[in-house]
Amino acid sequence: MLLSILSPVYRSEKIVVPLYERISAVASRMADFADYEIVLVEDCGGDRSWEVIQELAAKDKHVVALRLSRNFGQHHALTAGLSVCRGEWVVMMDCDLQDDPDDMPALWQEARKGYLIVNARRIAREHAVGRRLASRAYYLLLEHLSGLAFDPQVANYRIMHRRVVDAFLAIPEATRAVGLHLQWLGFKTGSVDVRQVRRLEGGSTYTVRKLFALAANSIVSYSNKPLQYSIGLGLVMAASSLLFTCGIFVRALFWGIPVLGWASLMVSLWFIGGIIVANLGIIGIYIGKIYDETKRRPLYVIAERINC
Repeated sequence: MLLSILSPVYRSEKIVVPLYERISAVASRMADFADYEIVLVEDCGGDRSWEVIQELAAKDKHVVALRLSRNFGQHHALTAGLSVCRGEWVVMMDCDLQDDPDDMPALWQEARKGYLIVNARRIAREHAVGRRLASRAYYLLLEHLSGLAFDPQVANYRIMHRRVVDAFLAIPEATRAVGLHLQWLGFKTGSVDVRQVRRLEGGSTYTVRKLFALAANSIVSYSNKPLQYSIGLGLVMAASSLLFTCGIFVRALFWGIPVLGWASLMVSLWFIGGIIVANLGIIGIYIGKIYDETKRRPLYVIAERINC
């Protein structure tokens, strides 16, 4: 039985070698597997990560190396890596060593209980309080909009069976969100509590803008409730205007109509105009996603392969 360990690499030239050494040391001790492969996908970070990976692949045939033609993003890089993994079981982890390779045996032991996916739950996180709160709020909003249950302590670190990998690769959507896709597939899932360690080198490459874009894409891809809410808001505004009209009519009958102020008129116009523009924007986002999906472009392009 073959074990595949997959990690996307982005601007991590100083981390790749320690990552390889830690994974190799743990994988070689997992007696239930006859062999293992380490799949490293370089996502064009612009540093020397690919050169370092080439050197590792040249001296160790356990290393399978892919280089994408440009930066497609972490979730597309994971998809590319899964497409070449040959193992019956696949471990997925980030390359910054915050996902500790020493936890792989614990994930495997939990999987032996009959689970097809076992997630690593981070019981201690190194992120700032503000970012943790924002992450929690995002998952609560996503749960409400999508109807699926999500654990904010779960990231990319997990082990999963070949059946799960094949089902995931069958999802053709251009917008990739690995954790959400796996949750949607519905396979029997377990979890193991792990401690997230400090990043070995540098900081996270996920900026606030990237995190916001990922959140927006995930919500639009997994829910049409924003469209439903925009309809509800329009109905509420229509009902409110009807009540307001009735109030004006009653006042005209008994007290007359005073001269209305310019400020109240402009505020009303700006408010209604803003609601209309916001609703059109929501509709435009969905139309844009439909357009992206209909183009049917490849999810990624592999420029180079080694030991693959």
